[in-house]
Amino acid sequence: MALRVVFADDNYLVREGVAALLTEAGGIDLVDVVADPELLLASVAAHSPDAVLTDIRMPPTHTDEGIVAAKRIRSDHPGTGVVVLSQYVEEDYAFALLSDGVAGMGYLLKERVSDLDELVRALTAVARGGSALDPMVVEVLLARRAGEGPLLGLTDREREVLAVMATGRNNATIAKTLFMSDRAVEKHIGSVFQKLGLVDEHETNRRVMAVLAYVEAKGG
Repeated sequence: MALRVVFADDNYLVREGVAALLTEAGGIDLVDVVADPELLLASVAAHSPDAVLTDIRMPPTHTDEGIVAAKRIRSDHPGTGVVVLSQYVEEDYAFALLSDGVAGMGYLLKERVSDLDELVRALTAVARGGSALDPMVVEVLLARRAGEGPLLGLTDREREVLAVMATGRNNATIAKTLFMSDRAVEKHIGSVFQKLGLVDEHETNRRVMAVLAYVEAKGG
């Protein structure tokens, strides 16, 4: 079945452009397009979409309305995943978005929208209760937490592997991204899991949630 999506952005050109891309995407049913947070919340209540794609900055203040709406949607409609779009990495907003948990949440830079496959992958991930974080967002969050807690014991290379792994990439893609062998990637991932105490967790939790469990902490 097609993934049912509601899209929100106050910029007319962006709204029309992204809507056109989503309409062309296979497996996506764009059920509504709105221009402000109130209409977004009303649309989600009316359509019960699988996923929402929303800009961070919307009326009336053009600050964090998208974050507030995303958290409200996840609270009131736990079956709906949310991907938030931002022009650049806004560290405090990223922490605010993830402070109550990462399941069903995503944060992408707007430049990624041009990669339709990546956008569909993110929407699909959050709709299934997973997470979708832009690699740049992960890097910023990791840098903020690098000197604290369990991450302190990781090597620089292990942090690099962890950053890519947290975006949902498989071992082969991690190897290509970091110019490593598959065997080296497996070795680093095993070391990361051990150092973070995740040896007894399910594979999905270890691969996707390892980093996020530490970057989502309040007041980090």
